[in-house]
Amino acid sequence: MTDHSDLDPATLDAASAKAALADLASRLHAADLAYHQADDPVLSDAEYDRLKRLNAAIEARFPDLVREDSPAARVGAAPADGFAKVRHAIAMLSLGNAFSEDDVAEFDGRVRKFLGLEDAIAYTAEPKIDGLSLSLRYEQGQLITAATRGDGQTGENVTANARTIGDIPTTLTGAPDVLEVRGEVYMSHADFQALNAAQDARGAKPFANPRNAAAGSLRQLDPSITAARPLRFFAYAWGEVSAPLAETQMAAIERLAALGFATNPLTKLCDTPAALVAHYTEIGRQRPDLGYDIDGVVYKVNDLALQARLGFRANTPRWAVAHKFPAELAQTILERIEIQLGRTGALSPVARLQPVTVGGVVVSNATLHNADYIAGRDSKGAPIRGGADIREGDTVTIYRAGDVIPKVSDVDLTRRPSDAVPFVFPDTCPACGSRVVREEGEAVHRCTGALICPAQTVEKLKHFVSRMAFDIEGLGAKQVEAFFADGWIRDVADIFTLRERFGPGQLQQLKNREGWGEKSANNLFDAIDARRTIPLNRLIFGLGIRHVGETTAMLLARNYGAWEVFRDAMEAADADISARETLEGIDGVGAVMAEAIIDFFHEPEARKLLDRLQAHLTVEPVAAPATDGSRIAGKTIVFTGSLEKMTRSEAKARAENLGAKVSGSVSKKTDIVVAGPGAGSKEKKARELGLTVLNEDEWLELADG
Repeated sequence: MTDHSDLDPATLDAASAKAALADLASRLHAADLAYHQADDPVLSDAEYDRLKRLNAAIEARFPDLVREDSPAARVGAAPADGFAKVRHAIAMLSLGNAFSEDDVAEFDGRVRKFLGLEDAIAYTAEPKIDGLSLSLRYEQGQLITAATRGDGQTGENVTANARTIGDIPTTLTGAPDVLEVRGEVYMSHADFQALNAAQDARGAKPFANPRNAAAGSLRQLDPSITAARPLRFFAYAWGEVSAPLAETQMAAIERLAALGFATNPLTKLCDTPAALVAHYTEIGRQRPDLGYDIDGVVYKVNDLALQARLGFRANTPRWAVAHKFPAELAQTILERIEIQLGRTGALSPVARLQPVTVGGVVVSNATLHNADYIAGRDSKGAPIRGGADIREGDTVTIYRAGDVIPKVSDVDLTRRPSDAVPFVFPDTCPACGSRVVREEGEAVHRCTGALICPAQTVEKLKHFVSRMAFDIEGLGAKQVEAFFADGWIRDVADIFTLRERFGPGQLQQLKNREGWGEKSANNLFDAIDARRTIPLNRLIFGLGIRHVGETTAMLLARNYGAWEVFRDAMEAADADISARETLEGIDGVGAVMAEAIIDFFHEPEARKLLDRLQAHLTVEPVAAPATDGSRIAGKTIVFTGSLEKMTRSEAKARAENLGAKVSGSVSKKTDIVVAGPGAGSKEKKARELGLTVLNEDEWLELADG
């Protein structure tokens, strides 16, 4: 996987941007899994945040290339096995990030522009606790469930464990009938040191840092272990409530404190961006003496009515941002450079490091991005790191920024071994021997042996069974690799014939393999059968189409509804201009992604595989989001011209919240065009097509109705 440290979004062409977004999606997804499921981050917060910013910058410049598995559309990771699942009544979203005073000013500017306000807006500023997010649901004053964030939609039920934490009240007096309190479970530095001392005394493995210790303690299957761990809880937000807590963020936090929750005493009301930064600086000064880990300061619009108007993007609120602290650095030895292959054939160089602790996490791997980055050049050939290349044996500086894989930021040439030689990027695939090419305008080298490359096939199989795709319990990466190596699974359709080929009565049986037994074999067969019925969006994502991630898969599923409709439309789109325009017109797809989807469905081998696969599946349709009482749910709306009573962004967000689809272009499939003053060609085309054209007042009446 590439590092992209030298990547400037302003200099990218579409092909390079597409490749970079694909790599960023893969890396950030792996980081989310390591952080949220394994409680064992592989990237520092700083590196993670840098890659998220880079991804956002590229998406902003190339909106047509936004992937469905875009990191901007994903929160956390799917819940791990071992706990019952809890569906959050209101999604637990992540926060956008700021890293400088300019970023904070831009955040304030975006808020006021969205709302159409010139006057100053008040914000709260509070420390961002580095722990594990938890949602506590109270009904009639009684703690009913406690759930981790999980993937933002579904978390793990850790109610029994949460009841053992002293900061979490089990009963409330004077609370709304339904109240979801959200906050962070953490461990103090003193308690962490005492816990590790106890671990050491027992000969047990110590925890890497307080965050890992807190997460691991909360997610124990035995609540008595959690009870023995010194966990704490800060409340700072809420989910579903049957009655408002207050009219402002600050008053709501004070209400939570009055109900018996611990809230952070450093939370402060600020009336300007400069005041926010000043409080950030003060909290940073106090950081070493707080006694618990924080990694930034969170700013939130204080007025809850304004928060409601601002609403949410795909996975972040518009009314809040996290101002992160700078990344930590460390030096270590780069022992060797290895090449990894992804499911799209991309060759990604990885640095294998002497293990080193960075920001409290032990790091042994770092991304090297691509051949140019190793050679010390950017995408235009200009030198980076002073033009110094990276060689095996070098002493390198690395940092973590919250991502999965850390970044190599510098090389100490004064400590370079005398026998170190420049790294030569392979011209043949290390897995299949096929020719490796680098297309013009791309930074990535790719294996040309798509259909014969075992490494690509294995990665595609892993993607197919991954949590956000088919999520087949018991069939993980190790099992996929083993089954592929022995010829039991060669493509995704083979998964669904495992029972008939290696089940009861067969000469070779799964239960007889090393590490398997009758029960585990039957469990796997049953888990596979349970996925023979699959929602359309999961099937689309599982196919591993280039540029199509989780978010895009859901967009496609909601727009086409049924698998047969989707496949027929994609196969027709090569020759049918209308079908292609419909695909490209979906907000969030665009020409480049559409081309990749169409190409996939016109590959003869892919069609044969789809025929075999769908013979084993029942694909559930996915309905467009609908809102009770909404008269525009499921309709396609285009906004054009100037709006006077709300900004265009607010109008679009409101329409989407009511279940409508917002498009940027007018076609015969458009239902409503909202035309303000200055509307031009779009309004003209809408009237020529006989579409419904509304002014702003008519649109508001329809939406409010």
